[in-house]
Amino acid sequence: MAWYRLARSRVESEAAARRGDDVFTRVLIPTDGGRTAERATETGLEIAARHGASVDALFVVESGEGWDFSIEQNERVGERAVEEIAARAAEIGVPVRKSFRYGTPHEEILEYAADHGVDLVVMGSHGRRGVGRFVHAGSVAERVLRGATVPVLVVRHERRSTER
Repeated sequence: MAWYRLARSRVESEAAARRGDDVFTRVLIPTDGGRTAERATETGLEIAARHGASVDALFVVESGEGWDFSIEQNERVGERAVEEIAARAAEIGVPVRKSFRYGTPHEEILEYAADHGVDLVVMGSHGRRGVGRFVHAGSVAERVLRGATVPVLVVRHERRSTER
């Protein structure tokens, strides 16, 4: 089913490009404030600038048993992350909306995209494979990909030569 949505979106995007329409008008960049999100932010802002699109910077505050952070610490991380996206967007003249949600990240990202007319989601991924992927119970990016009704661009984390 997912391949069909992606293929249909690609055909629709190509048709819009042939008509001269802007393919993307609203780009969602969910962030967790980490290094992986930085690369996705750069990519998402570049796409938005090329298409004359606006950006929605979203941070989902998550807290639960087993988490090292309190809700207040998560909120502070989120504020910094969203402000960083807004500052970068301002530098290149891209309009930005800053948003916060509370809940399960992949669910909130999908709901936000559906509720706000998002045309593209650009997010980071650690690119874990094999056992590492299962230890982390699947990634947020993977879950967003599975449930999305709009195109999702996953930008993989650039690993240093010392990382595995």
